[in-house]
Amino acid sequence: MPTAATLKPDPITLAKPTGRQTATAAMASLFGWGLDLFDLFILLYVAPVVGTLFFPADKPMLSLAGAYASFAVTLLIRPLGSALFGSYADRFGRRRALMVAVVGVGLSTAVFGLLPTVGQIGWVATAIFLLFRLIQGIFVGGVVAASHTIGTESVPERWRGLMSGAVGSGGSAIGGLLASLVFYVVSLMAPGEAFADWGWRVMFFSGLLTSVIGLILFRNLEESPIFKDLQARKAALRAGAPADASPIRSLFSRSNRGSFAVATLISFGGGAAYYLTSGYLPTLLKLVNGVPNATASMILVGANVAAAIGACGMGELSQHIGRKRSFLLMGVIRLFAFPALFLTMANTTSLVGVAACAFLLSLIANASYAPLLIFLNEKFPTAVRATGTGLTWNIGFALGGMLPTFVSLVADGPTQIPMVLTVVITCVTLVYLVGAVITPETQGNLDRA
Repeated sequence: MPTAATLKPDPITLAKPTGRQTATAAMASLFGWGLDLFDLFILLYVAPVVGTLFFPADKPMLSLAGAYASFAVTLLIRPLGSALFGSYADRFGRRRALMVAVVGVGLSTAVFGLLPTVGQIGWVATAIFLLFRLIQGIFVGGVVAASHTIGTESVPERWRGLMSGAVGSGGSAIGGLLASLVFYVVSLMAPGEAFADWGWRVMFFSGLLTSVIGLILFRNLEESPIFKDLQARKAALRAGAPADASPIRSLFSRSNRGSFAVATLISFGGGAAYYLTSGYLPTLLKLVNGVPNATASMILVGANVAAAIGACGMGELSQHIGRKRSFLLMGVIRLFAFPALFLTMANTTSLVGVAACAFLLSLIANASYAPLLIFLNEKFPTAVRATGTGLTWNIGFALGGMLPTFVSLVADGPTQIPMVLTVVITCVTLVYLVGAVITPETQGNLDRA
């Protein structure tokens, strides 16, 4: 007797969702991911301050490395969140998992604004800070498992490439854009020393907005038609059929483990590029280029707009040339563009030149993993899709998210950061290209899975 993971998609055909249902699912997927990245980006924007308050050290670069290490802690625990919430989403639905995870991220982010610092209670403050980073990471992993499936499963085949870019990279751009705007407002409210005194707490408190907005957005959200079809076919099996294997066990079965390995490889290449460009830009602007906070926030707003443009454009292009060719094209562009842009940005004294480099870095990095979301969805069958997509995305991005910490530790001062970034991101791009070469084309597999 077949299990849900091997069911053929023909016994039951459900009515197609209305345009409103499709739009609601697409917006929920897009903003669900964007709101959670907004919560994560807050730490990147206050990393220098958080480093001195919770990770004090004799050398400023060590404090900064500590702040980025706390960011990496969240990334490393995210696969656990994807395993928990992904398994739940594959069994009971993407909608439920998404609502719980988004609210959890917002509340756990706001808690950081209440934490005492090392100067107040000693190193216990660091331990508490890291504990809540772990809690936040579990919820973020859950959002990935749900938001990265419900949108692509709900839109017609023609628009899945664009949906991939809009959610995977455009969603991150929305999160970064919101964080940039909040950073700008708080920088005006708390200029200079006031930001290090209490402004950083306001940044974290803004996480409450994501919980409220999430509940409003998701109240009319319906389950994806592909998942409902799977549930209907499972119910149609005769009584006494063997129980389905758990989504996690099925994911690592012989039929799926190869897909898991290749998908993780490409996820690492895409995630590492993202965190070494868009994620590291606030630090580059402050420590390397010496740009004031208010000006840097406006450059970051522009960089996130460029990221959204690149993501949506390449996502749509992948619908015409395929996922594999898109990865290969962007890998070659990255090999030449990233080193040139990092070194140019470090050596220019023109604010316009700095901004242009920031825009291009964000555009290329986000475009390079724009097809990743739909690629992962097409790699795994419906019965394990949320678990497979969530785990491969989060493992790849967790490994990539550790690299900013590595760069901060290796660089002996701000002047060395651009060169270290150039070397590391070139190696990462080579890994990304290996994954692109060995993976087969996946376009069109979503409905056949």
